This record gives sequence, structure tokens and C-alpha cells, in this order.
Amino acid sequence: MTAPVADPPLPPRAALRWHVVRRIVAECRPDTILELGCGLGAVGARLARLATYTAAEPDARSYRTAHARITPLGGTVLNGDHRQVPTVDGYDLVCAFEVLEHIADDEPVLAEWLALVRPGGHLLLSVPADPERFGAWDSLVGHYRRYSAEQLRERLFGAGATAVRLVHYGWPLGYLLDSVRDRWAGHRADRNAGAGGGAEAGDGGGSGGPEVGAETARERTAFSGRILQPSGMLAGGAIRLAVSPFAVLQRARPDRGPGLIAVATR
Repeated sequence: MTAPVADPPLPPRAALRWHVVRRIVAECRPDTILELGCGLGAVGARLARLATYTAAEPDARSYRTAHARITPLGGTVLNGDHRQVPTVDGYDLVCAFEVLEHIADDEPVLAEWLALVRPGGHLLLSVPADPERFGAWDSLVGHYRRYSAEQLRERLFGAGATAVRLVHYGWPLGYLLDSVRDRWAGHRADRNAGAGGGAEAGDGGGSGGPEVGAETARERTAFSGRILQPSGMLAGGAIRLAVSPFAVLQRARPDRGPGLIAVATR
């Protein structure tokens, strides 16, 4: 008998988000799921257990890890973006977690994503919230913006959504996590500036740092899903245990938190 494949570990912020996302996915009851920008496939591996799953990941290094994690579960992972995805009759649920903020011209892309949803289906997004909180981490990983709830709602309706539901997540732990990441990113930027801006290539996985010599938003986006990622089941279990009480606590304040999740109906 083949041993069950364990879910890949999630970093703390993603673990908080998953507690919200999995409830929404259960409510949507999709038969088919498409994830855009699946990164290393930690969330995708979980989604692939719930429905027929397809993903697209443009970064070749992240794609290889996602492919290795997801294909044993019966999912499909493509190296590309939404333009390489087979459309057929559309998907019941299209997901993009922490992707939209990396896109300079986000409004037309939202319309293209929504077009991949079958009529009556849903587009499920997560983005960093509160524009005034834009900080060193956002700059380091290639974010163009953070969103207010009203900004995201307007963009989704403008893209053609017929209904939009928004919920914040991450209260109160997410604020501390953001502060730690901003401080870490600021120190890293200072070290890079002090070293004359030379490249310091990370290994692209585990908890290693980014390629700090990367200057373009595209390069920063490419490594954004690979840095500060836990490696190994022991680390994943410790994070899951530590985050669990905060995952429950955040449900008390769905109007607060540094992360924003949107469900849009086509």
C-alpha cells in the first residue's frame, strides 16, 4: 500500500489564510479548480485533494517544485500564466493567492481571470490589505500596491463580477508577522546597499533569502514565493501548532487584518 502524501508546510501568514480559504472552497463546492501563480504548490497540494485541479506557475524554479508536489495527487501544473491555461468550458473556481499585487496593470488582468470562470462560478483572490501599510517587504518582493476593501471591490465589479464578498484575515497575529517581515526586508536592503548592490543568490527554497541583486519587479516577483518558506514536516507541524489559536481568533474580526480575501461571482 502506498503511503499517503503529506501536505507541504505553510509559512505562518499562508497558514492563517488557508483557514479562511478552505472554508470558502467548501462553500463553493467546486468540481474543477484552477490556481494561477501557485508558487511552490503548498496550497495547490491541498486544493488538489478537493477537486480536479489545474495550476499555472510562470517561474520555472517554483514550477518544478509545484509539479513534483501536485502531480502525485492527480493535479496538473503548467509552466506559464493564465494565457497558457486550457479554457474549455471554464472552471468552477479560479484562485490567485498573493498574485494580483504583483501586476502593474491589474484591471484588465482581472477581467481575463474572471473570463476563465464558468458562468455562476467564482474567482477567489487574496491580496495584502491597507495601502498605508506598504513597506519594505512589499518593495522587496515586487508588490505594486496593497488594496483597501473598496478598491478591490471596485476592480472586481469593473472586471465583470456580479457579486463580491470580502473578508479580512490575520488579526491580530498578521500585524506582527508583517512587522517582522518589514524589518527583515529593511535590514536586507541595507546590507545589499552597503555591499554595493551585488547579487547574493539564494537557493530558491527553504528559508533562504531572495536574490537581492534582482532589480526588476518581475525578478522580485519570481523569488517572492520562494523565500522564507518552511522546509520539512517538523517545521510545518510547529508552525501549524503555533498558528492554530490565532486562526480561530481571527474569525472574531473579519473586518480587520493585514490580508484581504475576495470571492467574486461571474
